[in-house]
Amino acid sequence: MNPKAVRSWMMYDWANSAFVTTIMAAVMPIYYKTVAGADLSGNTAENYWGYTQTIAMIFVAILCPIMGAIADYSGSKVRFLSVFMFIGSIATVCMAMVGTNDWMLASILVIIGTIGYAASNTFYDGLITEVSTPETLNSVSNKGYAMGYLGGGLLLLVNLVMIEKWSLVGFPNKTVATQTVFVTVGIWWILFSLPIIRNVKETARGTSAGYGDMMRRGMQRIGNTLKTLKHYPELLKYMASFWFFNDGISTVIVMATIYGSGIGIETMDLIAALLITQFVGYPSTLLFIRFASRIGMKKSLYCSLLVYVLIVLLGYFMTSALHFYALAIMVGFVQGGSQATARSLYATLVPPSRTAEFFGFLSLSSKFAAVAGPAVFSVVGTITGSSRLGILALLAFFIIGIILLYYVNLDKGRKEALAGEGLM
Repeated sequence: MNPKAVRSWMMYDWANSAFVTTIMAAVMPIYYKTVAGADLSGNTAENYWGYTQTIAMIFVAILCPIMGAIADYSGSKVRFLSVFMFIGSIATVCMAMVGTNDWMLASILVIIGTIGYAASNTFYDGLITEVSTPETLNSVSNKGYAMGYLGGGLLLLVNLVMIEKWSLVGFPNKTVATQTVFVTVGIWWILFSLPIIRNVKETARGTSAGYGDMMRRGMQRIGNTLKTLKHYPELLKYMASFWFFNDGISTVIVMATIYGSGIGIETMDLIAALLITQFVGYPSTLLFIRFASRIGMKKSLYCSLLVYVLIVLLGYFMTSALHFYALAIMVGFVQGGSQATARSLYATLVPPSRTAEFFGFLSLSSKFAAVAGPAVFSVVGTITGSSRLGILALLAFFIIGIILLYYVNLDKGRKEALAGEGLM
């Protein structure tokens, strides 16, 4: 491994996690409800936020597999990562223009930013095999998530000071301070993306084809991927499991804060609790490496998903800021480790020369599946008028994911992946 390339790869998690923590999880959901959606009645803002996430995931699901196939064919994962990173970061900076009752503008910019984040992450995930070996893949993956917790948490701490101490910092009011926070996220994302753009090199795949031809071939390759999945039955079973539990995890991330705001928890408590999640998540993700190496990646993933089942159950009964703090700490213990381990497991089950294509295909399938989580939350909330029942509905995603994971044979799946490469 090239240590500089590994560090640069990890820094992208540091860079883009600011979007997840400040925009998706902490600040924008509250701003969306209290400012952008100030005139929306009842739990309408929470429902609209859920629909915003649903629409974003539909766009991501369409784009990612096409881009992934093209990137694998042309050897241009870093290039595509940088393009979508700039799209997402510029949309984030533009969120500073969102004012009172501008919920439609806020939704549009969040959708564009989410597309940039998710699409760039497809290429980032695909680059993991370029900077690691099969033996170090899980360790590198977990350390990347840990860096994300540290970076996202550090900027969120600064953002919290900007918002809560706005007069001392020099802002005329809290709204302007929050709008400036959105600008800092976009700049942070660009600045700390420079190492991966400069220092991570891909295996050369010389081609004289234009982008139109590559897109056509990329689409053909997606078709071939669909046809060849029958040769990877264990991978297919794992993907089915991943669709469910990952949808549950991502929905908890994007809906927790606006849910807490909707049941009356103060802004300061919501952001502070998520800040705690970031700093608990950093050491917990690193410790998860040892935990997974001791009992195995699959068993460690089981444990983390069972914790999520408990989190959702307790979230239904949550009534106070203290409860939210407790749940935030629990999420910090398992979130990074579960996501990193899930990514590592998937990488071990795909043919090594087609990582971006298969990660793109995972984005297609999982992002279409990810439409379900926010949609279920919003639909249940709309029908019942209760966001609590929307949260409780997420239990199904974790339980089904755990059951499907039980039937995945990892050893057999790795052999299938190597056989697909012609290595066995």
